[in-house]
Amino acid sequence: MKIGIIICNRYRTCAGGKCFRSMKNREGAFSIYPKDEPLEIVGYTTCDGCPGGNVEYSPAEMIKNGVERIHLATGLIVGYPPCPRIIVFKKFIEEKYKIPVIYGTHPIPQKYYLTHMNLKTWESAEWREIIKPTLCDEKTRLSYD
Repeated sequence: MKIGIIICNRYRTCAGGKCFRSMKNREGAFSIYPKDEPLEIVGYTTCDGCPGGNVEYSPAEMIKNGVERIHLATGLIVGYPPCPRIIVFKKFIEEKYKIPVIYGTHPIPQKYYLTHMNLKTWESAEWREIIKPTLCDEKTRLSYD
């Protein structure tokens, strides 16, 4: 499976360590893939900052590299405020490029989980659905702090 990852531009200097670790360990949103299925990152870029102009074009480049699924990185979910366009990004990419888009990459770190729970950020049905792939048990969340 060839994967592309789009990260939040706030984290543009991120080296991807948590994403790559969770892919290797099949944790967070990568838990949907069987352990014996080879995974390869063939694209990794930012959204280019609000309003996410790179989301319009980067999937085309990723598809040229064979991407089969695109993950919208966990940073788009846990940053404050969370990305207000994440739902639109998913709908746009899936409609324009006819490729599945997955919410999240690595598990939500515990420190972000606690903050967002206290702020009630993810109370809506939409956000509960968005965080589902990256909402792991506390032990796993702590290991991503």
